Amino acid sequence: MNIEISRRAFLKGAGAGVGATALGALGFSEAEATVVSAIKPFRLASTTQTRQTCTYCSVACGIILYSKGSMKDGTAKVIHVEGDVDHPTNHGTLCPKGAALLDTIHSKNRLTKPKVRRPGSDHFEEITWDEALDKIARYMKDDRDANFVQKNEKGQTVNRWLTTGFLAASAATNETAFATYKVVRSCGMLVFDNQARV
Repeated sequence: MNIEISRRAFLKGAGAGVGATALGALGFSEAEATVVSAIKPFRLASTTQTRQTCTYCSVACGIILYSKGSMKDGTAKVIHVEGDVDHPTNHGTLCPKGAALLDTIHSKNRLTKPKVRRPGSDHFEEITWDEALDKIARYMKDDRDANFVQKNEKGQTVNRWLTTGFLAASAATNETAFATYKVVRSCGMLVFDNQARV
């Protein structure tokens, strides 16, 4: 069955359809009310955004952490992690490990405080950050004092500290890496490597 329709009749019908659709979209129908009632509030609207670097590997992708609560009273909790679209390394993309950072953050096995196993003990005990940093500094100073080589067999000044090494994190800025290199070399350490090579 062939129906012939004029151009004028087609434009009138199309215009009526567009008008009816526009009225529905402007809220003059029950469909609009149903759609509005089904919309959930944006869950990240009241969160705090913190830009950070993913710690998994040497790529150093940019991430954004969304948290609720306050850091001042200790109630802050990360509720969402996503890639940072403004970061030059990853432009918002994340690998599967980076995308699963939320599970890592909330893992019950994640260390949040320094621990030490005392000589002769069979377990680790928590210590404060001040105590941990003081112990590390003391052990490094004692080892450097005992093993520092100022001159070699020929009498040339070498200033070497060969009994301690340093493994640096690669998920850092160039400036941080440069400062780390300078500190390690100024102590006399020759054994220096980076996580990116491991």
